[in-house]
Amino acid sequence: MLYHFLYPLKEYWSALNLFQYITFRAAIAAISALIISFLIGPWVIHKLEQYQIGEEIRPTGPASHQKKKGTPTMGGVLILAAILLPTLFFAKLDNIYVQIILFATVWMGLIGFLDDYLKVMKKLKRGLIARYKLTGQVLLGIIISYWIFSAPEFAEIKSVTSVPFFKNLELDFGWFYPLIIILVITGTSNAVNFSDGLDGLAAGLLAISFTVFSAIAYISGRVDFSDYLNILYLPGAGELTIFTAAVAGACMGFLWFNSAPAQIFMGDVGSLSTGAALGTLAVLLKKELLLFIIGGVFVWEAVSVILQVGYFRWTRTRYGTGVRLFRMAPVHHHFELKGWPETKVVIRFWIIGLLLALFSLTTFKIR
Repeated sequence: MLYHFLYPLKEYWSALNLFQYITFRAAIAAISALIISFLIGPWVIHKLEQYQIGEEIRPTGPASHQKKKGTPTMGGVLILAAILLPTLFFAKLDNIYVQIILFATVWMGLIGFLDDYLKVMKKLKRGLIARYKLTGQVLLGIIISYWIFSAPEFAEIKSVTSVPFFKNLELDFGWFYPLIIILVITGTSNAVNFSDGLDGLAAGLLAISFTVFSAIAYISGRVDFSDYLNILYLPGAGELTIFTAAVAGACMGFLWFNSAPAQIFMGDVGSLSTGAALGTLAVLLKKELLLFIIGGVFVWEAVSVILQVGYFRWTRTRYGTGVRLFRMAPVHHHFELKGWPETKVVIRFWIIGLLLALFSLTTFKIR
């Protein structure tokens, strides 16, 4: 918005020429997201407390979490505000990459908001029924698939994905690619949602992941850098750098209030929207396989839930009594019940996430 208004005025004030640079606009977006978080964060917390929009703690969860009951939730509205405003101000809004990523973020933000509203305000324990939530995620994947397959910008690359560790190697899934898109977006959205169980865990991991994708988006949108690193050149994808920088800034700003002991939780409105954004980024940048490394901790969290449920059902069918593979899933609760303090679990998971993020960047040279 500001880009479209200010950049044409460079003829009258040369300083506005800075707006042509993606790196400048990304830096401003990240700083703006931080400032927005710091400025409106206390107000959001106060309003959530005023209207008694507090977290309901499951009785089946770790006993140590009961003290968190009543902590303001739905803090994802703060994250969304800190993401959307800088992106709208500093990104090129006629760019198809920006349009798709904003649509995905808002779509899942609305579904997450409805889920939180039903749980917190209407006191429905399960919130939005799982199949309705899944329907919303699948429908998002279908819409994005149609968008990609219809847009001329994706004509040559609409059904391919890059393979890590190999130079200029892409897999073409053809008409099966929409299924890949649905699985990536749905899986990532739910994986981030599963990870949002400890103070600061999801926000910190999201900040790390989006920082890495910020670098990937910038490189992918530069013909010289992408050629040097032998990766797929995606004209226009560099604009995603503004969005990813805003998300990283928003998550770090939110972490200011969400670190232990948390003053606010992001709720499904935050976890589902940022998770969908992360999955959509991987699709747009053709890095679906690399997402398994960048978001390795999220993958681990989701797989632990799948293994826990699957193993319990298998042992119940085979032996008559269900046996748990972990003490509790997602896996961060397993380590809590083993005696690890919550802050130790969070920091160690951040360290693992950071190591995976750095390793993912080395894949561009290890070829």
